[in-house]
Amino acid sequence: MASSLCLHLQTCSHLRCLGAAKPAAPSVVATANKILSKRPFLRNFSLPSGSSADLCERQPLRSSELVALEYADLNLSHKMVEDLGHVRIRQHVNPLSSSFSVPTPAPNWDEVFRDPTLPLMVDIGSGSGRFLLWLAKRHLESRNFLGLEIRQKLVKRAGFWVKELGFSNVHFMFANATISFKQIISSYPGPLLLVSILCPDPHFKKRHHKRRVLQKPLVESIVDSLMPGGQVFIQSDVLEVAADMRLWFDSEVDILEHIDKIDKSVLCDKDGWLLNNPMGIRTEREIHAESEGANIYRRMYSKVHLTKEEIAN
Repeated sequence: MASSLCLHLQTCSHLRCLGAAKPAAPSVVATANKILSKRPFLRNFSLPSGSSADLCERQPLRSSELVALEYADLNLSHKMVEDLGHVRIRQHVNPLSSSFSVPTPAPNWDEVFRDPTLPLMVDIGSGSGRFLLWLAKRHLESRNFLGLEIRQKLVKRAGFWVKELGFSNVHFMFANATISFKQIISSYPGPLLLVSILCPDPHFKKRHHKRRVLQKPLVESIVDSLMPGGQVFIQSDVLEVAADMRLWFDSEVDILEHIDKIDKSVLCDKDGWLLNNPMGIRTEREIHAESEGANIYRRMYSKVHLTKEEIAN
């Protein structure tokens, strides 16, 4: 059951596919060659059409270039968005500041999605949006995708890309998910299929742990909102953060089960972390962390029991 609910469970990334035996798509080849041409030591090397060249083995690429290659088939524009300019990502935002204390109202779902009754995936802390855009492209008729992000410039740029691509099944919102998730999702007409929290801000200092996105009210809202069989996917390259998120969802033992308990084909290490990324694409942070040799700690839960409120209704 769990496998059928995961969004195309795959174990290889798009970059690894570039090195596979099958030919690379012309648009991917063009994007890859554009990236390679900017590297002084790679100007004489290009990815030939229909080849199975493995770029990583030829020359080490910067993580930003690995991201561009992994998401090459989106062919995203890098021209400046009007009134936005260069998007410099602020890594640390204090969600407890007054500017983020007002819950974000839900959108008009009929305006942001072509069919607002489709199963919904919500990515909390959607960053640049590439991850959701990649998934949305592969589920244009069967899934809706919602990104909640606390950095407004990233939301604006992601919205620009949505319009440029012409997708009608993905939307990005400027929102503090910790306080806005329940209000936003409770009005969605369709079922909540999947919630992901991927490499959130670690807020390392103990006195700043209260700034972490995953707090008890959000956990309860996620669990209550998920459809039966719906899933939660968490991951981080920081073990302490991953363990903290895991503790929250492990505590929902009466409602959630980790997917390796449901599907015996799902592999975990001795500590219970998923061995493979089940989404078929890596996030930008994941690419950066793995390029530096870091481990990624992942868990995926499935809602197998109803909450008391659901039973009562």
